[in-house]
Amino acid sequence: MSDSFAVLQLDDLPARRCSCGTTRRGFIAESDGQASVHLLQVQDAVTHHHRVATEYYIVLAGEGEVELDGVRHPARPMSAFLIKPGCRHRAIGDLTVLLVSLPAADDTDEYFDD
Repeated sequence: MSDSFAVLQLDDLPARRCSCGTTRRGFIAESDGQASVHLLQVQDAVTHHHRVATEYYIVLAGEGEVELDGVRHPARPMSAFLIKPGCRHRAIGDLTVLLVSLPAADDTDEYFDD
């Protein structure tokens, strides 16, 4: 690895459960926590929000919806969503999503409604 770039294969990263389904997260350490890139397979997503992170969802495959502050929006390949801090959100359906988080994903910045 170089100090000026990093390369990874998202689908080779270990999968882990998250509030949206299964994620493979990359570039957290390499970006010094400034950003992360995720390959997300949506499954049983739970509505949540972040107080710090801004997320970008880019749908790569599948059909479904992305719910933003209670409003459902259709999602299909090449649909993109900007989710700012405080926006309650979840993805619904059989979706594969490229997710970019600024700053990098941090499980302590995930909040659920009671």
